[in-house]
Amino acid sequence: MDRLLDLIRERGFRRGQFVLSSGKESDFFIDCKPAVLLAEGHALVGRALLERIRDVLGSVSAVAGVELGGCPLASAVASTSWADGDPVDAVYIRKSSKAHGTRKLLEGADRLAPNAKLAIVEDTVTTGGSTLRAVQAVRHAGFEVAGVIAVVDRLEGGAAAIRDAGVTFSTLYDRTDFMGDA
Repeated sequence: MDRLLDLIRERGFRRGQFVLSSGKESDFFIDCKPAVLLAEGHALVGRALLERIRDVLGSVSAVAGVELGGCPLASAVASTSWADGDPVDAVYIRKSSKAHGTRKLLEGADRLAPNAKLAIVEDTVTTGGSTLRAVQAVRHAGFEVAGVIAVVDRLEGGAAAIRDAGVTFSTLYDRTDFMGDA
């Protein structure tokens, strides 16, 4: 039994009418945050994502979370990697630069070497639009994108769009884990 999947199903899966961040309408919604923000969910998602990053992408300098849902994921991976004795720091990717202070788009990246290899983590992928904007932000900052690991792929074209952009993509779960269909 997959406890993380159970938590996301129990706390973050809903049927109804929803407008997604992509603007698309949907008869279901998967929100990973209610599950991954639990202490148990945080530990489980950190372990699952770190293992997937290592299996699919290999060694990375940091893990970057896309605002807002990816930020706790990046922190969970960083915490898990520290506990394993092989630390991978977290970076947060803002949707837009701050209008004040340092006006950073990437938080935590200033300590990384030029061309450092980053894994990007996402909670849910639909069209891939926000993920591809994050890929561009990481590249524009002078870093290499090792790939993208998502918790859930809604199977609505996002994975293909990411792969078509030349980026490795992997997911822990997809729509069929919640809906039973393709």
